[in-house]
Amino acid sequence: MAAYDDQNVFAKILRGEIPCSRIYEDDQTLAFMDIMPRGDGHCLVIPKAPSRNLLDIDPQDLAAVIGTVQKVARAAMEAMRADGVMIQQFSEPASGQVVYHTHFHILPRFEGVELKPPGQMGDMDEIARHGDRIRAALEG
Repeated sequence: MAAYDDQNVFAKILRGEIPCSRIYEDDQTLAFMDIMPRGDGHCLVIPKAPSRNLLDIDPQDLAAVIGTVQKVARAAMEAMRADGVMIQQFSEPASGQVVYHTHFHILPRFEGVELKPPGQMGDMDEIARHGDRIRAALEG
């Protein structure tokens, strides 16, 4: 497995070099909206500590991330009035990982609605509105 590259896009987001639509943050994790959403309310959770993926993350960092995934998934499902939620995590190229900083996708799911194809930029105004709804649900 290759070494962690601190020039990946999520590391740059954590350093404030690239903007993101933040929806939740604590000492160990950050959640923000995906700019290439596969569905309404698609967001990401990352650890603040560097790791490539599930295979090398420190177990304590993983526990913090999973706690945030659960919290944000509940809020996203409520905010988006979703029928369910899908959690995705990819580790290494053969799995489909393209950003080499551990991250979990949270995708609210709706009966009868297919996911959009990956890799297409979303409407930033719509993404911001979805982020506002999820953030409001988190603030409760």
